[in-house]
Amino acid sequence: MARRDDTKGYWSNEVTRHSNALDLEPGVFTHDDPEEIAQSLKRSAEASTRRKTTPFRSAMSMLTFYINRAGKDLAPERRRVLEAAKDELRKAFGRTGC
Repeated sequence: MARRDDTKGYWSNEVTRHSNALDLEPGVFTHDDPEEIAQSLKRSAEASTRRKTTPFRSAMSMLTFYINRAGKDLAPERRRVLEAAKDELRKAFGRTGC
């Protein structure tokens, strides 16, 4: 269980809202199309001047972080869409052999 400080909320919310790597487009993780999620993450990663690694790794890290943060509360259909977005992200960056 994530630690909670009653005055600040969950630490993961702070990471999502104030990430020093990417400025995400609003609602990126709510899209139903995995390709749309991947393209949005790709745009955000390529536009970022604050990321500390490659655009691909930054985008994949943010997607994985979101999935892990949701944990067991993530609906199975939502998890399928987000996991499919990982494959679409690999395709978008030409990383299909990974």
